[in-house]
Amino acid sequence: MNKKNFFRTVAVAALALFTMSACQDSTKMDEKPAASTPAKAAVDGLKIAYVEVDTVMSQYTFCKEYSKILEKRQQNIQNTLASQQRNLEAAAQNFQNKLQNNGFSSRAEAENQQAAIQRQDQQLQATAQRLQSELVNQTDKFNTALRDSIQHFLAQFNKDKKYSLILTKQGDNILYADKSYDITAEVVAGLNKAYKPKPLDK
Repeated sequence: MNKKNFFRTVAVAALALFTMSACQDSTKMDEKPAASTPAKAAVDGLKIAYVEVDTVMSQYTFCKEYSKILEKRQQNIQNTLASQQRNLEAAAQNFQNKLQNNGFSSRAEAENQQAAIQRQDQQLQATAQRLQSELVNQTDKFNTALRDSIQHFLAQFNKDKKYSLILTKQGDNILYADKSYDITAEVVAGLNKAYKPKPLDK
């Protein structure tokens, strides 16, 4: 998983995080004048805001710290697999050279070395699958922790703000939004203030 895919995974996981409903009393909606159109009646009394996901991902300390851990983990996996791949290629080349130069004392010896190379290749594939699975699991844990931290913060944040709806804005998923509804900076500042670093898996 490269860095781009990692951030895409995290951003997708975050997409559903910011929507909160602290819906106001529905009777207030019913008390709107009959002259209001259905569309206007549906939005009257709503307090709406939005948050830029990419900004949260790049400025929330928790995200920055954990992304470095995952990137380091990914690099370690790549280094481990590359080293094992070089060893496998060297063993295969050595086998080929000995085969061409009649370096084996018997057919059985050649077959045994060939079988050993095949086992080495199988071990490499198994190691790759195991390490990638561990990285996916670690990323899932991060996504869960991210979701929980944001939901917890917004639950407290919205007690005072009393937004009816907080939208998540990423790329062009919202075609237009008045900047006056943008509460990203306030949310990021609040998240970082509330964030208490904990020992993370290295």
